[in-house]
Amino acid sequence: MIRLQGVTKFYGAKKAVDGLDLIVKPGELFAFLGPNGAGKTTTLKMVCGLLRPTSGRVLVSDFPADSPAARQLLAYVPDQPYLYEKLTGREFLRFVSEMYGLERPVAERRMRELIETFEMGDYIDDLCENYSHGMKQRVVFASALVHAPKALVVDEPLVGLDPRSGRIVKDLFVAQARSGVAVLMSTHLLSIAEELADTIGIIDQGRMLAQGTLADLRRQVPQHGHLEDLFLALTGGNRPRTPLPTAVEAPEG
Repeated sequence: MIRLQGVTKFYGAKKAVDGLDLIVKPGELFAFLGPNGAGKTTTLKMVCGLLRPTSGRVLVSDFPADSPAARQLLAYVPDQPYLYEKLTGREFLRFVSEMYGLERPVAERRMRELIETFEMGDYIDDLCENYSHGMKQRVVFASALVHAPKALVVDEPLVGLDPRSGRIVKDLFVAQARSGVAVLMSTHLLSIAEELADTIGIIDQGRMLAQGTLADLRRQVPQHGHLEDLFLALTGGNRPRTPLPTAVEAPEG
């Protein structure tokens, strides 16, 4: 469903993504891990057609990622939710459904289902400017799913969510994958990747260092059983650091 073939992306002289190959199959939940600046968000934006690769191909169900056909199949949730604050949540969902060309009865049915799924009934008719971060994030997730996408791309989905909202979102990812949706999720929370992902990819400096199931990764780096240790070993995060100088005590007296 999602395929990157030899993808490289430059920003000026800086190489943000370096010859990246990646496949997310229908029904697969792929966790995309890497330190800050590793190229994760750039990769996700290329999958969504928001950026074009310098070289290589990015495909969504064999369509170029920046094509209208690919965008109709895909949903993207960025790390920071954005809503039109002078609309209510319901009006925003209706606006998005119209953008995707859904017929009104279908859109209204989907909206009712999603409002119930995300437990938004108490505030969906309030203006978005009055929403908390978690409330906004729930509406954004609902808007991403209103057209029943075949691929879901999510950047840092649990940032700022309370435990209840986080549980809803995690259950959503699993349910979407089990229904046949290809889910590509970038996260810094290794515990979430370990808990939810079918496949894990670890990227650093724009290059894929390892990918596979957790068992596959453990075989690649056999001396590290936990994902955190494995991640640090691959990305160099466990290199000894120069200790900070200790403060010099002032002489007494």
